[in-house]
Amino acid sequence: MRGVEFWILAYLLNSLWQVPLLFAAGWLAARALRSVGAAAEHRVWVIVLMLQSLVPAGSIFPWEWLHTLSFWGWHASKAGEAHVSVVMGAGTGIGVLQLPGVLLATIAIVYAAVSAYFAARFLWRGATLSAMRREAVAVLLTGEAALFWVRCSRGFEIEDASIAASSRIFGPVTMGLRRKLLLLPVSMVDVLPEVDLHTVIAHEFAHMHRKDFMKNLLYELLSLPVTYHPLLWLTRARIMESREMVCDQMAAAMTGRNEYARSLLRLASLLVAGTLGRTPHTIGIFDANAFERRLMNLTEKHKEIGGVCRVAIVVACAALGLATCGSALALGMHVNAASAGDDSSASKAPRQLTVPAAAMAENLLTKVMPEYPPAAKKAKIQGTVVLSAVIGKDGNVKNLRVLSGPQELQQSSLDAVRQWTYKPYLLNGDGIEVKTTVNVVYALKQ
Repeated sequence: MRGVEFWILAYLLNSLWQVPLLFAAGWLAARALRSVGAAAEHRVWVIVLMLQSLVPAGSIFPWEWLHTLSFWGWHASKAGEAHVSVVMGAGTGIGVLQLPGVLLATIAIVYAAVSAYFAARFLWRGATLSAMRREAVAVLLTGEAALFWVRCSRGFEIEDASIAASSRIFGPVTMGLRRKLLLLPVSMVDVLPEVDLHTVIAHEFAHMHRKDFMKNLLYELLSLPVTYHPLLWLTRARIMESREMVCDQMAAAMTGRNEYARSLLRLASLLVAGTLGRTPHTIGIFDANAFERRLMNLTEKHKEIGGVCRVAIVVACAALGLATCGSALALGMHVNAASAGDDSSASKAPRQLTVPAAAMAENLLTKVMPEYPPAAKKAKIQGTVVLSAVIGKDGNVKNLRVLSGPQELQQSSLDAVRQWTYKPYLLNGDGIEVKTTVNVVYALKQ
């Protein structure tokens, strides 16, 4: 149980700072891709939401291979002579948060309770949608509205959609996985002008074509572990805003861009305080209240971005995303219980800690520099050997193994680092076994 408790706390701790980091990277990428189009911006925010949920989980595991991508390898390759550079850890060590066991358990229970609440709310909302569908009253379209419905059905390739009215909603919404349903408020059925009804129908058919109802459920389910975070809410808002702009463009192709924009402006007048509210899980034209930006996106002339410039922007955004994810994973933090000082709690103290590189460097007493193997030097073999080292309570290297690196250089690294000695690492005054990494960089003169 203690392992599950630490896993939960490590996920929570990493999500606290990784969610804002990913949001900031997503904001920069989305701004850069605005000139490309709303669809590209929408994809960025969807990727950000997925990473905000998955990266904190990935940070719990060791990522030693990221160490070989650090600037140390590049720095060594620029040296003038054949030499060996030794770097403790990954340059920036894995953080260790030490908290009392009781506090860890309390935080874990509270976080689990909050996550359980959001999961229960997700299921309850799903049951509410089922009841809403059963109570809905079918709407019969006639005249131009019926013809436009058939046109949208063919244009968006949706043949199983139906339309109904409900007293539980305050704006048009779409729901359904297999059987698509467009729901209109009862108060809107008889008073909505036909041209505005066409706008609503086209917009909701765009949602059906994109399968936004199913996608929205998946996004909500995936983000349950980080739903507590305010910046996750902002990410969801950006997803809805960009999604509505994509559907606006698709719907405007059915009704005409200028006519659609004027109709959208009239529908926006319905957004009076206290009149409309978003129905959970459903997808609707009123999901995003950024009508000003939606109208500008429809009416402004967009400057076409050339192929080379477009590719450069996309590549730059991809590089930003990879760098952000790599940094988040490399700097992931782990959680360990600290002993309270008495005999009973001391028995529950961790047997081993992962210690930052800087802390272990300060404890280093004796260091033997590795020798560059003559055969490897003659064969012009160079690279980085990453070692995993366990330092015993007495300060001697207790266990040493190779994580990665050229085979011809591995034995030289092992022979040297095995002779290193450290001052004992203390936790609450007692020596404790620690784990760290050592990067041995072999570089030849270029």
